[in-house]
Amino acid sequence: MSTASPPTSGSPAPPATGGTALRPFKAPSKSKSDWLAPAILTAKTITAAAECAPFPYIKGVSGTVLILLETVVRVKKNREDLEELCNSATEIITILHDQVKAHGNTAAVKFKGLCEELESYLEAVILAIRNLQDISKGFRGRVKEFLKSSNLTEEIAGYQTQIQGVCSKLKLMAIIETNFKVDEMHAIITAPSRMHAIITAPSFAVVEAVQNINNCPPPSRIFQGRQAILDKIHQFFTTDSGNQHIYVLYGLGGAGKTQITLKLIEESSFSNVFFVDTSKVETIETGLKSIAISNSAGDSAQDALRWLQSNHSKWLVFFDNADDPKINLNDFLPKCNHGNIIITSRNPDLRSYGAHTLVSDMEEADATTLLLRRANKEHSEENLKLAAAIVKELYYLPLAIIQAGAFISKSEDLEGYLALYNSNRARLLSEKGAQSHDDYAQTVFTTWQISFNQLSHLAATLLQLCSFLHYTGISEDIFSAASKYEPRSWSPPREELQEPLEFLSHFVEPTGEWNALKFLDVTTEIKAYSLISFDATTKLFSIHPLVHAWSRSTLPDEEPLQSCMSSVLGMCITEIPDDEIELASVQLIPHLVLLKSANRDGVADFRRAFWHIYYYTGKFKDAQAIAEQVLEKSKFLLGDDHADTLSVMGILATAHDKLGEFQKAKELVVLVLEKRTKLLGDDHPHTLLAMHNLASIYGDLGELQKAKELKVLVLEKCTKLLGEDHPDTLVPMGNLASTYSMLGEFQKAKELEVQVLEKRRKLLGEDHPDTWFTMGNLATTYSNLKEFQKAMELEVLVLEKRRKLLGKDHPDTLLAMGNLASTYHGMSEFQKAEELEVPVLEKRRKLLGADHPDTLLAMGNLASTYHGMSEFQKAEELEVQVLEKRRKLLGDPHPDTLRAMANLAFTHYTLGDLNKALGLGVEVLQKRRQLLGDKHPDTILAMENLVKTYQKLGKQEEMEELEQLIDDTKKLLL
Repeated sequence: MSTASPPTSGSPAPPATGGTALRPFKAPSKSKSDWLAPAILTAKTITAAAECAPFPYIKGVSGTVLILLETVVRVKKNREDLEELCNSATEIITILHDQVKAHGNTAAVKFKGLCEELESYLEAVILAIRNLQDISKGFRGRVKEFLKSSNLTEEIAGYQTQIQGVCSKLKLMAIIETNFKVDEMHAIITAPSRMHAIITAPSFAVVEAVQNINNCPPPSRIFQGRQAILDKIHQFFTTDSGNQHIYVLYGLGGAGKTQITLKLIEESSFSNVFFVDTSKVETIETGLKSIAISNSAGDSAQDALRWLQSNHSKWLVFFDNADDPKINLNDFLPKCNHGNIIITSRNPDLRSYGAHTLVSDMEEADATTLLLRRANKEHSEENLKLAAAIVKELYYLPLAIIQAGAFISKSEDLEGYLALYNSNRARLLSEKGAQSHDDYAQTVFTTWQISFNQLSHLAATLLQLCSFLHYTGISEDIFSAASKYEPRSWSPPREELQEPLEFLSHFVEPTGEWNALKFLDVTTEIKAYSLISFDATTKLFSIHPLVHAWSRSTLPDEEPLQSCMSSVLGMCITEIPDDEIELASVQLIPHLVLLKSANRDGVADFRRAFWHIYYYTGKFKDAQAIAEQVLEKSKFLLGDDHADTLSVMGILATAHDKLGEFQKAKELVVLVLEKRTKLLGDDHPHTLLAMHNLASIYGDLGELQKAKELKVLVLEKCTKLLGEDHPDTLVPMGNLASTYSMLGEFQKAKELEVQVLEKRRKLLGEDHPDTWFTMGNLATTYSNLKEFQKAMELEVLVLEKRRKLLGKDHPDTLLAMGNLASTYHGMSEFQKAEELEVPVLEKRRKLLGADHPDTLLAMGNLASTYHGMSEFQKAEELEVQVLEKRRKLLGDPHPDTLRAMANLAFTHYTLGDLNKALGLGVEVLQKRRQLLGDKHPDTILAMENLVKTYQKLGKQEEMEELEQLIDDTKKLLL
């Protein structure tokens, strides 16, 4: 066939390359309405010729161009709007034909990817035109609507740009084909995929083509945000320091490092910008060679470096994707005190080259805007709300947001995306949309897979094991403590732990010592690809949440590694000393909650160890469930009277007690005490522990005299057996002080608590949880003694420490908040009290449930504060609920129930409901006299409140009789 139209007048002759000259497609000069006819003829001819070639992708793309042209023929009007697109497509198959004819198999194989890319674009355009048949209008009306539709016009324009880009790449490949060696060609072709200059004539010299390779493309058309980073880099490069400017952008793949750099370059005024693909030594050398060639400075990488060192213009070299930690980038940097360099890398070690910024997740507003732009959705209030939820789930990672937007653009279902994503996460994060706004070829998951494939087996295994822990708060101590594991009577033998022990052995010396340097080497290897991060302040590792999810998706079978990590965690917990377990629990509970593998068949049984973590973090329901399972197993294997069985019964009783199930707790502890007394004797430490637990339960049940008698006995025995300064003696001493407080003997409580606090500070230090616990108890006693300033100072300190070390939602933190609020209440600072009591109530409801004693305590305290603020109706509503629930849970004689009655009676009195107030007031006084005696402050308070009610009701005789009783009682207290 005829391969050419003659070149236009005045164009230079094509270069003598040894092959057929490259010619752009140019339709013969005809009327505008006939431009399709020669294009179809050309396409038919090339398609026929392609049938004889052994390359199906060339046949396919030629045939698809012909289908496109014939489809456009059916559009009777305005088909000139598609002329440029069709001409580009026809030009491409002309170039393909000429190149295959000139260079045979070599050229054809290299064009395979471009053919497939082009064919997908063409098929999308054909489908869009054919879909016009669904519009319920005449054919001409459908065409008119199609071409006037802004969405479809933009879609066609997007495909046209993509097709023209394919054409430009193909032209450059054709030029380079006869001028570069095969091993150079791949490196050179990667640059045009990023460049924006388009070669438009065959007369360009090869040197000019290479010059264009060094140019950077513009940033994505939908680039969004990152202004703080851009401002920082702009300021850096505009500051004249007299030295070479080097800036490093580092971070996770897909975070947007390259796009930020391209945006910076677009906004800057560097005299020359040179792009170097830094992913391999070969591509670096090729990029530098092209700098030398394009500036007539030679043809080697060293020539380029010498030229940059001698050139004092405002040049910039962009070293992109410097991710391979084995490459010494310093070998490729120009050694001079001028010029500008930007490096993008996943490797944080490259920070040492100069100024640097960690590129991580986007700001929410920018991420939301980016999603809607990519999804082609308007910025309505509803869409912004939906988009905000999506980007939050994607953890604001730019590449993930782009992929989500592409999918939504295709599905047109913004509202349904989140549900689809939650059930198909791996697939959606591995899927790349057909249309792209930049040249980044990887998806979220594939970009990390490339890095993962570079890891050693040990590093890859560690990363996958960590994917079964929570993505934050990962400590080396988990693994080092596990390596020291020694079985207990209730924990698995080493024979059941071969897999975790084998993994840990890689980090253990022959002497049994933990090899911290080996662990550092492995974690440094993972950090080099930003697949894991390390906080030098906290000494903790973390993983980006999406990387965390992805690393598990790399496993063909999760169960072996999940079981291994569960065992490592159990081994670690078993080795934590008793006096450190409470603080350690706060760090470990997120990992344990995520694992949730302790009860599966075939997994080493560390439930007894896990119980402590649940208990000390306030997850009493989980602790109870584990204790019930362990008790059943222990009874079956060891019998009802075995020491381990009795220990687990005590553990279960403690869980019942924390859940407010006091009667269940009492029944278990009574049984444990009986068996231990019989088996071990009255004075054995385990017997004393059971006795102490029973005394505490008596206190919870309101049986205060029984509690006091038993606690006095336990304290005497512990003091005799262990000494008064032993930690196990201080526990019953502190608990006896609490009972004194409940009995209104505040001075006795204060004397004991001062002793306990001094001893615990000396033994455990200021920051131990037991020290804070004692400080809190002493503060409450100060408050009961009306020494509010002393109470407040201690409570503020305790709250700060608990928030910092236990977290804002830990039960002990909420206890400290409630205690401080009560002190504010006593000081009549009701607004401060309310600000603390409202979140305490909300969090206890969520953590413990609406009916838990601690929740009811918080509700009653808030009601009292409302009363103090004269919001009596609010107070009454809460107090009615508290009284009903306490009567049901604890019974009428319980001190907490009586306190609820008294509070509600006082509110009724304030609201003028005197008969209601009288009924409750009489009942409260009667039961407090029986339970606490006449001298208890709460009994006296009940008398004083009832006197006021009698007075309001005009019951003079009853009032005077009660006033006399109050006077007599107070005289006895003096």
